[in-house]
Order: sequence, then C-alpha cells, then structure tokens
Amino acid sequence: MFTEENRNSQISQNSENSFSPDNELEVSKIVKKLYQENLSVEIIGSGSKRRIGKKLKCKKILDLSKLSGVIEYLPEELYIKVKACTPIAEIEALLKKHNQELAFEPLDLGYMFYGKSNKGTASGHVSCNFSGSRRFKVGSIRDHVIGFRAVNGTGDIIKSGGNVVKNVTGYDLCKLICGSFGTLVALTELTFKVLPSKENSNTLVIHELSTKDATAMLNKVASSSSDTSGAVFLPLEPKNGNYEQNIESLFKLNDLQYKGPFTAIRLEGSKTSIQERLANLKKELDLDGKEISNLDTYQSTLFWEKIKNLEFFNNSKNAVLRAVIPPSSCVKLINFLDNKYKYFVDWGGSLVWFEVNDLSNSSLQPIRQFILELNGYLTVIKHPDDQRSLEEVFTVAPDRLDISNNIKKSFDPKKIFNPGKMY
Repeated sequence: MFTEENRNSQISQNSENSFSPDNELEVSKIVKKLYQENLSVEIIGSGSKRRIGKKLKCKKILDLSKLSGVIEYLPEELYIKVKACTPIAEIEALLKKHNQELAFEPLDLGYMFYGKSNKGTASGHVSCNFSGSRRFKVGSIRDHVIGFRAVNGTGDIIKSGGNVVKNVTGYDLCKLICGSFGTLVALTELTFKVLPSKENSNTLVIHELSTKDATAMLNKVASSSSDTSGAVFLPLEPKNGNYEQNIESLFKLNDLQYKGPFTAIRLEGSKTSIQERLANLKKELDLDGKEISNLDTYQSTLFWEKIKNLEFFNNSKNAVLRAVIPPSSCVKLINFLDNKYKYFVDWGGSLVWFEVNDLSNSSLQPIRQFILELNGYLTVIKHPDDQRSLEEVFTVAPDRLDISNNIKKSFDPKKIFNPGKMY
C-alpha cells in the first residue's frame, strides 16, 4: 500500500511562502521539509472550494494546480485515472464523448460563491464529498473513487485501490480521504468508476403539497419500486425581505404548469422504461386529483442542472448551510426552521440546504444542537467574509470527532495539513 519513488526532481517555488510542484515526487519532498520544520501548510487546487471551512492561517501554501491531466481512460473497463487537480469539466467532456458520466453528479458551487459556473477539480470534489441528487440511488463520491495516490503528512507517497471496479483487498482508504477537506493527505492522483450516461430523463412535478405531505411523498419515493433517481422539495421562499425570491424565475420552464411550492421526482432510462415506471409511480403515490406537471428529457435535464448547480442560492450574500439527516427527521427539521430561512430538500428527504441571514455563533448554536439531536450533521458551506469568526463550521457528534482525530494522527501526526479547517 505504501510506496515511494526515487527520481531526481527540482522543487518549484512561486514565492517564499508558496510551493507549486510539477509532480508527485516534488510534493513528497516539499512535505518532508515542512514536516521536519514543523510548518503548517494550506493545500489548494483551483481554489473553487477554498472558502468552505474556517479561514486558515498557515505558514506555507501548497498549490497543486499543476497536477492536471488524464492519465488513463478505458471506457470498456468503466474507469478513468486522472491527476488530482484535473478540472471536473474536462473529465465530464471526455466522458460525454463516450456516452459515459460520473454518476454521482458533481455539484457546481460556483453559482453560489461567485454567481457563475466554477466546478473545480477532481480532488476538490473528493475532498468535499458533496454529491448530487442521484445520491440516494448510486451512493456518494466515496462510492465512486476506486483508487488514489497521495502524500501523507510525513512526506511518504501512499496509494490505495486500483483500476478495477471490484477491488476488495485491504482497508478502503478511498472512503477515508473523501470528505476530509485536505486535512489527511495531499492528493496527487485519483481513479473514478464511471457509468453509461442515461438515455433519457423525465421529471414528474407535484404542486401545492403541504410540507408534511411533500416530505412523506419523498420518503415513499426513496423506497419506491419505480427506480427513481432524484427527489426534491422546493417550498416558497420566506417573504421577510432577507432572501431573494427567485424560485419562479429560476424554474420558468414551459411544461411547469403551476406556480407555488413543488415536489419533483426524476426517472431515467429508455423512453419505454420511463413511461412504464411513470405510470407505476403515479399509482404508488396516489396522485389522482393532484396538480402535476411532466418535464420531458430536455426540460428535465435543465431542471436538475439548476438543482445540481445550487442556483437557488445564486451569488447569495447570506450564509448557506448543509444538513444531512435521517429521512424520518426531515419534517422535524423543516418545522424547526419554521419558514424563517430559504431552503430546499434533496436526496428524498435526507439533505436540506438552507440560507441564513446574519448568521452568528449565537444563532448557529441552536441549529447545530437540534441537528445533532436528530443524529445528523451540519456544515456551514458559505459564510460572508465578515462572519468568518464562527467557532464551528463543521458539526459532528463527539464520538465521531474522536474517531476523526485518531485518523488525523495516523495520516498527519504533526497536523501540518490544513490545520483547523474542519475542527
């Protein structure tokens, strides 16, 4: 599992405090030097997700953006191997030529942070482990990373996994590094499982459901035999002047026939299969007498792109939080939010994104505590620069925090990688 290369290499240094290595061996040499001198370092790629987490005050910056490019892509073997900072957009474009895709639907946080697309890099997505609406069907990013190479906190080059989809040998370190926000290793190479693209997409939209009925329907959808691949609930925004009223303009589609709150359910596959499952789904959900719309492939694809891009929070000046909870607790969380915040529900009721005006430590504490009581976890994804003094932006139960600390020690004993980023 652990290897180290021995080649001559010149370390590239942009300035006194910033390193920009050209390859993995240079990364290893830099980290070994930082480890010996006990110097903290911020790891960055394209910087698209740099604003997530607490603001770092590190002695050095390790810029890995030069580690970019496709190493190997074998469509017939359903995998692609890339250097860590390869742009996700570049990977998706290549896969599209072969009618394949990253099934976990990489989110585009650029709209939320900057008001325009900025998908970032492969390692950025792996480090965050944020997945799109297909999550409850195909799993998260960590279920699609089948191998990686990286440099740990002592400068050793490590690797885990391989090029095959069925790889069960040894410990699955791939799952550990997903969602670690650069606090465990400096990634240098990633191997993803890829899947065939969906032929067609159809979205069934149910209008004017109450919050309770909408969340109950999401629970039914998640366990439906109709093989759904997306289930979201978008309520009307609170009319208190703190949030942009953009739901109707954002989802102004020809076949979206009614205004107001709505629940959207996605079916993917062949046209014949979709029509059969759609008929079955309507029976399962007992939609007789309900106001419904049906989005064809083009409009359905556009709809879910807007969801994936979080355009609901486009260039928001407020804080944006992400809560993952058991689906059975979704109604409790929504009732707790009490229409004070702008939010939407994804993953069939397991994920709630919400926007908070004037977030502070005092206003965050009861939200954090309530989500912990629901056995969930909370992350402050976006917070305005003047609010970056928040004490905790990642919320996790104490027992899980202990496990995280022990894992951190094994990968990065001197805690030089992104110290304080998460906890």
